[in-house]
Amino acid sequence: MGPTTVGFARQALLPDGWRDDVRIVTDAAGRIAAVQAGADPAGADWRADIVIPPMPSLHSHAFQRAMAGMTETRQNPTDTFWTWRTLMYRLALRLSPDQMEIVAAYLYMEMLCAGYTQVAEFHYLHHAPDGTPYERKAEMSLRLLAAAQGVGMGITILPTLYAQAGFNAAPLQPDQRRFATDVETIGTIVADLRRASAHDPLATVGLGFHSLRAVTTDAMRRALAAPEHDGPIHIHVAEQQREVTDCLSATGRRPVAFLMDEIGVDARWCLVHATHLDADETARLAASGAVAGLCPITEADLGDGLFPLRDFLDDGGRFGIGTDSNILISPGEELRLLEYGQRLGRQQRCVSLPSGQTGSVGGYLYRAALRGGAQACGLPAWGLAPGARADLCVLDAGRLSLPGLKRDAILDAALFASPRLPVRDVMCGGVWRVRDGRHADHDRLTQAFRTTVAAVLAD
Repeated sequence: MGPTTVGFARQALLPDGWRDDVRIVTDAAGRIAAVQAGADPAGADWRADIVIPPMPSLHSHAFQRAMAGMTETRQNPTDTFWTWRTLMYRLALRLSPDQMEIVAAYLYMEMLCAGYTQVAEFHYLHHAPDGTPYERKAEMSLRLLAAAQGVGMGITILPTLYAQAGFNAAPLQPDQRRFATDVETIGTIVADLRRASAHDPLATVGLGFHSLRAVTTDAMRRALAAPEHDGPIHIHVAEQQREVTDCLSATGRRPVAFLMDEIGVDARWCLVHATHLDADETARLAASGAVAGLCPITEADLGDGLFPLRDFLDDGGRFGIGTDSNILISPGEELRLLEYGQRLGRQQRCVSLPSGQTGSVGGYLYRAALRGGAQACGLPAWGLAPGARADLCVLDAGRLSLPGLKRDAILDAALFASPRLPVRDVMCGGVWRVRDGRHADHDRLTQAFRTTVAAVLAD
């Protein structure tokens, strides 16, 4: 990893709140060795005005970065998620392993520059375009790992089981052929990824279930019983009203209630989207200790709906944010849109706090998303504290909306009065990956991405 360094921040967001004059020591293993507030800057290797923990993205489909902005033409008078999905399938059938790695590397560079240092990659694009498994079944997953390693990004890889096209074991459609897997195949991919990442402190391996419509309860139980699946577990659930209707028709229960009843959910789980919950499901999800994986930009882009955030927070629920379709890479925009959606739905201001609690909305949202995102990514320690991975995000005070801001006013301004977080420098695993807003490999990665996408979209 990186060399031992000593840094100094005029203001830093620590687990117990903002502190002034903070000395941060990182060790050669890429972890934080010591944090001291009220310190002296003498002897520091680097200095900054504002340092905060970077954000984890708890949900990403890297390949979809290659279609960002390409789905904004109405296909029919009632365009929905389901018509968008058809366009996404067309892209999924085109990417080669080399192209996947190039697109993912560019995306992960963008994430680092935006202030993310960990991504949970919910990966189901497993096979060759004709549906034939690669000789090495983990080929596409390994390309994602290589992309993250190449740019210095932390990654939680979630090889995702995708076995049917709908409830009642509907067979996969021809344009879903690259996704087709069974429990044994996913086990093979997970084992290969674990071997390949065994000595990589930035990599974690978990398990994904695409959705209740794509995986049977029997398959989920068998996968969860396997000893190799001891990491985080993610599933898409209740994203669309049609999914709720189909689940009710097939099982007599709503999706989250069905999952809770039949499988059981605990703190290892991340329920991605979980948009359409009734009051009982909201309370049960919160009580389970699982994380609600919210992706406000994608959910708005696809017209999914609004998550019942205030009720979930009142029940003690945990949440994090994900970049999902990667149409726009901005943790600030994700959190701003999350709050603004709640304001529009409730016709109130400053909604995203538990009822009766006052204070900074930006500060609350950022800290809550840090905690939930780290949990969902399988990271036991996160933040500016001894023992945590040495991940730091330096903000440019000169790009905030007003001068002289302190503590949570910084996060309020960064989230609600800036087009994006004013990220200057980013450290991941003890190594500076972004300096002055730019990744060291920017030019090569950008050119490779542009050439690749031009070829993929040529016809």
